[in-house]
Amino acid sequence: MTATEQEISHAARVLLDGGLVAFPTETVYGLGADAESREAVERIYQAKGRPSNHPVIVHIAPEADLTYWAASVPDEARALVDAFWPGPLTLILKRAAHISDVVSGGQDSVGLRCPSHPVAQRLIRAFAAGKPSGQGGIAGPSANKFGQVSPTQASHVRDEFPELVAAGMPILEGGSSEVGIESTIIDLSRLSQGVGPVLLRPGHITAQQISQILEIPVHQPDAQAPRVSGALKSHYAPSTPIKLIKALSLSEEATQQAQQSTARLVCVTHSIDHALQPRHAQIDWVTMPAQPAAYSYALYATLRALDQGNYACMLWEEVPDTSEWLGIRDRLGRAAAAF
Repeated sequence: MTATEQEISHAARVLLDGGLVAFPTETVYGLGADAESREAVERIYQAKGRPSNHPVIVHIAPEADLTYWAASVPDEARALVDAFWPGPLTLILKRAAHISDVVSGGQDSVGLRCPSHPVAQRLIRAFAAGKPSGQGGIAGPSANKFGQVSPTQASHVRDEFPELVAAGMPILEGGSSEVGIESTIIDLSRLSQGVGPVLLRPGHITAQQISQILEIPVHQPDAQAPRVSGALKSHYAPSTPIKLIKALSLSEEATQQAQQSTARLVCVTHSIDHALQPRHAQIDWVTMPAQPAAYSYALYATLRALDQGNYACMLWEEVPDTSEWLGIRDRLGRAAAAF
């Protein structure tokens, strides 16, 4: 099921009138507002319970003029756009003077992304067509309450915001998000200061891939790096406690907990064979895909489903510490940090 042209046109009109719209992207579903309207973007913060100093990402169409949004667009940014857009990569650039700092949490930067999801692109284009400048940007953090598990299906958004649904907020259908975790964020806003590209949030596109395109190293965040979405220590968290455990200790830990309590728990693994999973009345086992792309696709939907399972605890096998798993490792680590 996917949104119709009539539904997309209606959603674009809602955005033009300063309202909120939930829309699919290939990463997660976003809660969108007109990025050039301070009042509209503030409605996102209010709905999510999001701190006003926590930036949002501006979603633009493939044909958008980057110089409308950014004060300067370095060659490195153009190279990454050519290589990875449309797709799950957000670029942090210096913000153009006429763009409100509400989208950047008061900073002088702006996060820009061109989503590949066809419904997202159609929505952005319909919205941009109604703007006098022809340049439409949709501020769109994940469509969930702040700090909680991101939505990868329209039903997740309806569960998260019943009050907005009751008020008539459009939620555009677009199937399950293919990537399943938020975009990679790379900071290019300080190149003129001699600070090379900095990976601010890992995702589907790896630092190694970015480095190959730019032919220069990608650095880890420093104290002066811009604040970005999803970088707090605790984030993406279910309400059920989650504990990360190495594969060699997972079965033993589960058995010990089951022997010490009557509470139900669930073990989540991607590497322990079904025949080796200890059977116990209080322990449920869930096997995730062994490949990172399939794993990320299933991650948030699995977290949400297990969070409704009345478990006392989730024991989650740690994922590999390699570049292609880094985005997943980051999300699980922040989810577990809440506990």
